[in-house]
Amino acid sequence: MTFEAMWHDLAPIGRTASGGYFRQPFTAAERECHAWFLTECARRDLTVHTDGVGNVVAWWRPEGAAGPGVLTGSHLDSVLDGGAYDGPLGVVSALAALDLLRERGVAPSRPLGIGVFVEEEGSRFGSACLGSRLATGALTPAAATELRDRDGVWLADAMAEHGLAPTSSDLLDGVGVFLELHVEQGRALIDHDAAVGVASGIWPHGRYRFDFTGVADHAGTTRMEDRHDPMLTHAMTVLAANKQARLQGARATFGRIEVVPNGTNAVPSRVTGWLDARARDEEALTALVAAISTQAQDRAGRDGTSLQVTPESVSASVHFEPELAARLATEHDGGAWPVLPTQAGHDAGVLSLAGIPTAMLFVRNPTGVSHSPHEHAEMADCLLGVHALADSLERLLR
Repeated sequence: MTFEAMWHDLAPIGRTASGGYFRQPFTAAERECHAWFLTECARRDLTVHTDGVGNVVAWWRPEGAAGPGVLTGSHLDSVLDGGAYDGPLGVVSALAALDLLRERGVAPSRPLGIGVFVEEEGSRFGSACLGSRLATGALTPAAATELRDRDGVWLADAMAEHGLAPTSSDLLDGVGVFLELHVEQGRALIDHDAAVGVASGIWPHGRYRFDFTGVADHAGTTRMEDRHDPMLTHAMTVLAANKQARLQGARATFGRIEVVPNGTNAVPSRVTGWLDARARDEEALTALVAAISTQAQDRAGRDGTSLQVTPESVSASVHFEPELAARLATEHDGGAWPVLPTQAGHDAGVLSLAGIPTAMLFVRNPTGVSHSPHEHAEMADCLLGVHALADSLERLLR
């Protein structure tokens, strides 16, 4: 099947009236995407391996292919109300690139695998790149069993419904290099007037839970000066995060909040907000979170509230193999592709930190919008991405 045909088949799964996608892990939509991938693998007579948590690698092992394999692919889950391209573009492109290699008559000396990792976004269980972290050992099965979604469902229970369980994995044994294609989540390729780019690295980033505690009270009868309102402390903290990130050239976002008792006519007793923070290096990230936390604690003292900050998921900075990135960017026809950093986390970063030589290709995003129904890539650029991936894989498979 062509890239366009596969994209057409996958596009309706999990899409809502907003135009966005809800493909959270171990839900009906995400499992339907998983089944779609297995069907496409069967069309191509690939050998499919699945680990206990649902990560999949499908291998093409033609006669004569031996030694450490080349792995490509991405993920099929989405953020809440996410876009179509973040993750699935890399999976569909990998299948299309394999077809293109076969059409060219390429006889690889190494096996080629196409991988799909579960819960890359962390949209349900709050732990980004959950599948790849379990596959590499960066997250232990014991730690994974402690995860629950916002409805209180334990990860192990959600997996068990589909015959899965948080376990260690040998799925990546025999992988010699990983190349992930992804839609760009920014506008750098627009500035470079390029359809394809190569990643140099990933900024360190983390998710931090801010628990603000106060005193519940009546919204009408309680004087403003008598309140201990955690919402005020949270509101100031959101503004502080914005200011500190701007001052440091970093990123800080409070995109999720829970309020107790969540009543219109009640001063809340507790507000929990989740901070997503990213910076150019670990020192800058630590300084950013510390500055936000200090301002929040100072405000809590004035509001008569309390604050506890808990890091839930922190990822180190990633520096992709510079020689590999340079080779991918230059050893092809048509001029060098730009090499640029990204502020978004990816499974490629997890595999890189685990010691697997890793690289990434980006496909141009004309608006820069991502994690949104408005995320987009032009079909012409997607097809250029398929050819760029196939060309890169052909060199790696020699």
